[in-house]
Amino acid sequence: MAAVRLLVLSVVHVSLTGSQPSQNPQQESIPPHPTGEQSLLDTGNLSFPWSHLRLPRYIIPLHYHLLLHPNLTTLSFTGSVQIQIDVQNNTNWVVLHSKGLQISKATILDQNLAHLSDQVLPVLHNPVHEQVGIFSRKVLSSGQKYFLHMEFGAGLAEGFYGFYKSTYRTSSGEIRTLASTHFEPTSARMAFPCFDEPGFKAHYSIQIRRSPEYISLSNMPVENTVEVNGGLLEDQFATSVKMSTYLVAFVICDFKSVTATTSSGVQVSVYAAPEKWQQTHYALEVAVKMLDFYEKYFNIHYPLPKQDLIAIPDFQSGAMENWGLTTYRETSLLFDPMTSSASYKLWVTMVIGHELAHQWFGNLVTMEWWNDIWLNEGFARYMEYISVEATYPELRVEEYLLDTCFAAVGQDSLNSSRPISSPAESPTQIKEMFDTVSYDKGACVLHMLRHFLTDDVFQSGIVRYLRRYKYINTRSQDLWDSLANTCSDEDFISGKHCYSSSQAFKNAYLFAGEHLDLRTIMNTWTLQKGIPLITVTRKGSRLLLKQDRFLRTVLPSDPLWSKLQQGYLWHIPLTYKTSASNTIHRHLMTTHTDSVHIGEDVGWVKVNTDMTGYYVVHYKGGGWDEMTKLLKENHTALTYKDRTHLIHNAFQLVTAGHLHLSKALDLISYLQLETHTVPLLQGLGYLKAFYRMLEKRNEHDVTHKLAEYILRFFRGVIDQQTWSDRGSVSERRLRAEVLSLACHLNDPSCLERAQQSFRLWLHSNGTLSLPTDVAETVYSVGVQDDNGWASLFHTYTISLSEAQKYKILSALASSRDSNKLQRLLELGLEGKVIKSQDLSSLILMVARNPQGHRLAWNFVKKNWNTLVQKFQLGSFCIRNIIIGSSGQFSSPEELTEVQLFFESIKEQASQLRATQVALENVEKNVRWVQRNLGTLRDWLSEQRS
Repeated sequence: MAAVRLLVLSVVHVSLTGSQPSQNPQQESIPPHPTGEQSLLDTGNLSFPWSHLRLPRYIIPLHYHLLLHPNLTTLSFTGSVQIQIDVQNNTNWVVLHSKGLQISKATILDQNLAHLSDQVLPVLHNPVHEQVGIFSRKVLSSGQKYFLHMEFGAGLAEGFYGFYKSTYRTSSGEIRTLASTHFEPTSARMAFPCFDEPGFKAHYSIQIRRSPEYISLSNMPVENTVEVNGGLLEDQFATSVKMSTYLVAFVICDFKSVTATTSSGVQVSVYAAPEKWQQTHYALEVAVKMLDFYEKYFNIHYPLPKQDLIAIPDFQSGAMENWGLTTYRETSLLFDPMTSSASYKLWVTMVIGHELAHQWFGNLVTMEWWNDIWLNEGFARYMEYISVEATYPELRVEEYLLDTCFAAVGQDSLNSSRPISSPAESPTQIKEMFDTVSYDKGACVLHMLRHFLTDDVFQSGIVRYLRRYKYINTRSQDLWDSLANTCSDEDFISGKHCYSSSQAFKNAYLFAGEHLDLRTIMNTWTLQKGIPLITVTRKGSRLLLKQDRFLRTVLPSDPLWSKLQQGYLWHIPLTYKTSASNTIHRHLMTTHTDSVHIGEDVGWVKVNTDMTGYYVVHYKGGGWDEMTKLLKENHTALTYKDRTHLIHNAFQLVTAGHLHLSKALDLISYLQLETHTVPLLQGLGYLKAFYRMLEKRNEHDVTHKLAEYILRFFRGVIDQQTWSDRGSVSERRLRAEVLSLACHLNDPSCLERAQQSFRLWLHSNGTLSLPTDVAETVYSVGVQDDNGWASLFHTYTISLSEAQKYKILSALASSRDSNKLQRLLELGLEGKVIKSQDLSSLILMVARNPQGHRLAWNFVKKNWNTLVQKFQLGSFCIRNIIIGSSGQFSSPEELTEVQLFFESIKEQASQLRATQVALENVEKNVRWVQRNLGTLRDWLSEQRS
């Protein structure tokens, strides 16, 4: 058989349609024409055969046989892939994804592994769409299966996507290297040529070559290890289940692990750098518990023989759900009881719960396209709460669900928000889908739906969904059908236990005496952006209801208001309680105006019980005065969730111009009676937010009065706190927040105690273990002098605890010395002492500092191109940097400056929703100050008199 050679063509002039991705990868270089051979093809007549961002559907991958050899010395890898494909239309072309790979050989074989041609197979590149096309002179026939074989190589990627290098430092200062993958959403194509879309599910047989001093991990367990040339070992992994490309994973490292087995026999292992091995035990305990819980809750066995969890030293996001090999940032997996706080423990537990939920939601059943990524992420976010509440009730995770929904409201009440299910085509657009809307709003809408349908109906519906669609892809509609127990007419005729589609909407759940069309109801929550505002008015024995779109940046008096309201209508599962009883009343509101009967003898009405519904409530007339009176006289008549919800809604309505600031401030005056952490922190959080914004405006009189008021009003709470780790998770959370704020407000007793603790820590040369809940506060006080800063910086460079390092970095960024802050930012950009993965967090830390917020913004402007290169346009890091660095601006001049910067990067900014969000946030701040600064000043003066 004659050697098959390859001619690589770089196509520049191609007809392209659709939006353009952000990255402009270098076009593949054109190798010299094969020596001694002349191609029989007239390559000049070939042009790239496909003009769309999405791949054609006429070729379906069935099975990948992938061999990889990463070299951790040269920081490069070579590989080959043989893809079994099913051809569904006659064609001469195979089009698939490749990005940054040097493809050295491509052949097509028939089912008998015979080459279709001994001629050169051209590979054409469309780098803008990250696609390659392989041309076969012989037609690939419809209904036939073939094998596409390709050989390739590349350098290990810099950054956090694809097949990339990571490093860690040992206690002796040695830098060690590993190679890891992160493919979601569109980066499997950086590791091997593939059909890199979630709908192209296939099986994978993976082999990895390595030096004996390393181990290799992948989705499946190693079946066999053989020795190959040069003393290398080749790990041959079992064939995977059918899955999407973004879930493929492999890691080559020298890590150690701990292992245990679930009750159903799944082997669970947690891997970390050797010197951090002792920090893996808690994660192992959690993972085993979680897998056992999910198998019972979903009533579906985990389909793989093992589940590995590994802490990667360089990792942009929190974690990634690769099937059978979940990867984590070290702060999301490792737990050190000596340095990790109670909140940190909860975080690790929730992240593991999230990723293991994905093994069913996302992996077993996958969204058809990225527009419905919320089916993965919204479910996994919500299952964090269900799973942790069931397995670790002492962590009181339900207290954090309100914060998740409040975060969603914050995003969704801006005009720059988007529907849960939104179009996304380019890699940049797809990356931006991994946002607050997909995660937090998705979770809160599911929470509302669960309470709407009842727990049992919700659970049985999602089990039905997972069973019906396992190993395939779905759309939102399939979830609604499963929850409504609908099926195709074919399934119905075959006797399956479900309703036909036509019958389903007649037989759907009975709620408040009405038959429901679940699809229509839920489409109002997933296909339109925004959140409803329910305005409540008492009129005799009836409660009058009106729904509008809730917007925080446009006032009802603005000319734009009516235009931005047009076309918005939600089907809202309303709940309410009254003074008459503890009964939770329910009503489905499907029109712009409505009313319900409550009776004449009702003293008060609280709408949206426990905030199980995703909507904001405004009590018109004397409604807010009634709520304030109730809280002052008998606050325990309402649950802690209802009290927290009232505080949140009141201050949101202030921002939106529906409620006077003094009303909201009067509402929280009851907090001196409050004993529950969640409403206390909610009220304190708003006062803290006002202080943080105003201290950056040099409004010295107001900030001084506000600090004085907070310290006086919350004196009892502050004095109750101990500088220890004693108490429940809720008590420890309150302690950390309250003492941090007290010291920031220069409370003398707080500063004195923190300085005393820091001196003891300093004299012990850092060997003294500070109470984990107050360590960051102690560090932040101690860092303000040069000796303290230098000592903490040294500890940061040698610490093996990522939890401790995060606290120290936050403290270092609170320095009042702008030169030190500038040095931190430069070290973060360099990526050695402070890893690049922590740079976006560091920028936000510096931006929170009154001495650093201008510094952080100027740093972002100056280094914008470098930041985009490091993190990729559309990534959550870029989003956090854009929104976080400008989030404290509140003057018209600053708004203009932000607008001018975004105009200067228009080509990139136009692709990002984050720039619109950032601008709206600044506009919101400007309006808040213009409307409320005088009111706040007067109110604080009244409190002093």
